[in-house]
Amino acid sequence: MANILGISGSPKEKGNTAFAVNYALGLLKENHETRYVSLADKHIFPCKACGACSASSKCPMNDDMQELYNLLRWCDVLILGSPVFMGMVSGQLKVLMDRCVVLRPDYSRPYEMEGKIGCGIACGWFRNGGQEGTLQNMHTFFLQQNMVVINDGSPYSHVGAAIVENAEKDELGLQTIEGMVRNIEKELSRRKE
Repeated sequence: MANILGISGSPKEKGNTAFAVNYALGLLKENHETRYVSLADKHIFPCKACGACSASSKCPMNDDMQELYNLLRWCDVLILGSPVFMGMVSGQLKVLMDRCVVLRPDYSRPYEMEGKIGCGIACGWFRNGGQEGTLQNMHTFFLQQNMVVINDGSPYSHVGAAIVENAEKDELGLQTIEGMVRNIEKELSRRKE
């Protein structure tokens, strides 16, 4: 059993991104411990690049990120979801990513997210509406944390799960989430061997 965290980076509490992340978690919850977080109601300050975290592995800012650090440390699998904003992740998700520099301690210790599984879901208004660029933003974040990146796998095998317009009715998009979940399960099975 793995600990799986899904984070919706949308400013909307109950939009397409929230639905898509919860759809993935719903497919995983039978065999794993799952938790969901929406950034819509979180108060997270932008990183000030003060450098304090490099010495202490703690961020001095007192906001909702403190709770999220605990969840990020808890999870074995991180699913990030974002709407496409100007071809990239939402501002809410970008601020979370920037604040995760605290999880990359000084070079004498492993990164705290190292080896964990990361995968992304991007929601846009067109089939080619910036989802791949948004997913690549997430992949860059995962790789900079030295995580293992999972995509949506066959039969499509693109850079991750991509949703168009109304998530509940996007059959092809939901298939990419299902493929991503299959790849998560495969990777978790390999780790048991």
